[in-house]
Amino acid sequence: MSCLLMVSALANAQDWAKYEKAAAGQAYQDADCVVLLDSTAVTVEPTGQGSFAVCKVIKVQTPAGALANRVIKYDYDPLTAFAEFKYVTVYRADGEVDYVDVSSSLDYAAPARMIYWGARQIMMEVGALEPGDIIEYGIAKKGFTYALLASGDGADDESRFIPPMRGQFYDIVPFWCSYPTVRKVYTVSLPMDKEVQFQFYQGECASSMRYEDGRKVYRFAMDGVMPFKSEPNMVDLYDAAPKLMMSTTPDWREKSLWFNKVNEDYGSFEAYAPAQKKVNELIRGKETEMERIAVLTHWVADNIRYAGISMGKGEGYTLHNTEMNYTDRCGVCKDIAGTLISFLRMAGFEAYPAMTMAGSRVESIPADHFNHCVAVVKLSDGTYMPLDPTWVPFCRELWSSAEQQQNYLPGVPEGSDLCVTPVSAPENHYVRIDADNVLSEDGTLKGTFTITAEGQSDLNIRRIFTTGFQSEWRNTMERQLLNVSPKARLLSVDYGRKPKDYQAAPIRITFRYEIPDYAAVGDGVMVFRPMVMNNLYNSVRSYLRINTDLEEREHGFKDGCSRLVELDETVRIPEGYALVSAPKSDGMQGSGADFSGSMVQEGNEIVLHNTLILKKRVYEVSDWDSFRNAVNAHKAYGEYVVIKK
Repeated sequence: MSCLLMVSALANAQDWAKYEKAAAGQAYQDADCVVLLDSTAVTVEPTGQGSFAVCKVIKVQTPAGALANRVIKYDYDPLTAFAEFKYVTVYRADGEVDYVDVSSSLDYAAPARMIYWGARQIMMEVGALEPGDIIEYGIAKKGFTYALLASGDGADDESRFIPPMRGQFYDIVPFWCSYPTVRKVYTVSLPMDKEVQFQFYQGECASSMRYEDGRKVYRFAMDGVMPFKSEPNMVDLYDAAPKLMMSTTPDWREKSLWFNKVNEDYGSFEAYAPAQKKVNELIRGKETEMERIAVLTHWVADNIRYAGISMGKGEGYTLHNTEMNYTDRCGVCKDIAGTLISFLRMAGFEAYPAMTMAGSRVESIPADHFNHCVAVVKLSDGTYMPLDPTWVPFCRELWSSAEQQQNYLPGVPEGSDLCVTPVSAPENHYVRIDADNVLSEDGTLKGTFTITAEGQSDLNIRRIFTTGFQSEWRNTMERQLLNVSPKARLLSVDYGRKPKDYQAAPIRITFRYEIPDYAAVGDGVMVFRPMVMNNLYNSVRSYLRINTDLEEREHGFKDGCSRLVELDETVRIPEGYALVSAPKSDGMQGSGADFSGSMVQEGNEIVLHNTLILKKRVYEVSDWDSFRNAVNAHKAYGEYVVIKK
C-alpha cells in the first residue's frame, strides 16, 4: 500500500465531520444508520496492479443500526488480492474515543456455496455500540477484483496481484447503497502513459481529471446517495442502479485476442487419447455437422459434474487441459466448456472458449464483467455458434434460452467484439395442456389431460425423469393433481415412450383422474374453476410469479424464458345447466406479450381456449403494459365459473 495513498485517504476520511452536518432531513433521520463518507482511492502500477485504500465512516442512529455494525467484514480472494485493516476508531456519542486494536482482526474462510476456491473474509469486532456513535475505519487492499474467471496460477509471491492481462487495469464500481450515504467518492491514480476510458451508467456523478505528482488522477463523486429502490423481478442491480465502469483496455477485440492466446499457449485443448476414443464413438454414424455438435454437447453436459473445488494451476482465465477434465469428470463452467471445446476439436471442428455474464449485461467499456465460461464452434458457413454445456444437462437445447439476450465474448484467433445471444422464439418453449373433462351433478370431475412441452418448458417438466428416482415418478405426477385439489385421485398416467430419453422427442404425459367435490354444488347451481387454470404445472409458468398488480415500473424486468402457453379444456356439464355469464373472448398484442382467449358453451360443453405468448426473457420498461395486460387477461380465465339449471 502506497504511504502517500493512505495518507491522502486518511485526510479525506478525517473530513467526515462536515458530512455529519449534511446528514439532516427525514431521509437520513429515519435510517438505522447513515454512511457519512464512503471513499475508495486506488493507485495503479505500470503492471496494472492496484493498491486500494478503503475508508468508511458510519453513524449509528438506532439499536438495529448498532447491531448491524458491531462487526465489520470485508471479502477478498488470496489468489489475487491481500486485504487488512489499517485502523478502526469509534467516536462515542458521549465524547469518548476508542481506538480499536486492529491486530485483533480475524481472517476467516468466506461463506461459499457450490464454488470453493478459497475466498477469505477479514473481520473486525467493534463491540457494543449505541445510537449516536460513529465508526471510522480504513482497509488497505492490493491486487485486483475478479468474478469467477480472473485468477492466475495461485503463486504466493507479489506477482499474483498483477492482473492476468498484464499492464491493464479495470474496475466496476457500484454507486448504489444499502443505507443513506452523504458522500461517495472513488479516486484512481494512473501512470501518465496509461490511457483509460470510463462511463457512468444509470445516473450522474461529478467527475474530474487532474495531473498530480506526475500522474493522472480521476475522481468521481456523488452526494446524497439514497438506498436504491428495487422492484419485483427487476433486472440485475448492475443493469438498473448507478455504476462506474473504467478500463485501460482499448476494446473488446484486444481482450478476445488475449483470451485466445492464453489458452492456446497453455495447451488447454490438446487431444487426449482416451477422450479421442470417446469422441469417435459418439460421432460414429452422425452425418451432419449439427448432429455431431449436438451429440458432443449433450454428452459433456450430462456427464461432467459441476464441482467448484480448487484444482491448482489453471484456475481463472486459463482453462484446465483435456486430460484433467476428462479424467476428473468434474469442474466449474470453464472445465465443462473446456471439455466440450476439446471434444469438438477432436471431431474436426474449430472451437474456442467464450466469456459471458449470467444475470446482467456487459457494457461496451471493456471492464471484465464476466462470471461464466461457455464455448463457440465455427460452422461450415463460417459463423460462430455459442454452446453452453453447463446450463443444458438433459435439455433439448444446445444454448440454454434461460441465457437469451446475454452478452458473450469469444476468444477467437481473429479477435471478436462483444456479442449477444438473440431472443429465442416463444414457440421454441411451448407448454400445452389439453384437458377433456366430465362434471357430474354431485360435483365430481373425471377426465384426462395431456401436457406437451419443448425447450425450457420441456426441461422443467422432464426433470423428474432425468434427475429423479423412478420410484418417485408417480408421486410427482400425483402432486400435480393434488395442487388442483387435495381430493384428486390419479387413476393412471402415460409417460410416453422413454421419458428419460430427452433427445428423442418433446415431452408428452397423459393423466387420467377423478376429483370428488371439485365443483361446489347448490340448489340448481354449480361453481368450479377451469382445471387447466387451477394450479396445474405452475412450476413451468414462471410468469405467474411476477406481480402484475404493479401499474407502473421504473426499471426493466425479467422472466425465466420466452414462452408460448396454450391451454385448452372441454368440460361436459350435466344436462339442463348453462353458463350464467355471457360468452367470453379477448385478444391483444404488444411489444412484450400477446394474448387470445375464449370461453363459450356449445350444447352441454363449456369450451375454453387460452393462448399466451411471452416474447422475451429480458424486458424493457416499455414492454410492461403489454406484458401485464396479457398476463392479467390470461389469469382472468382462471376465475370461478357459475352454471345454473
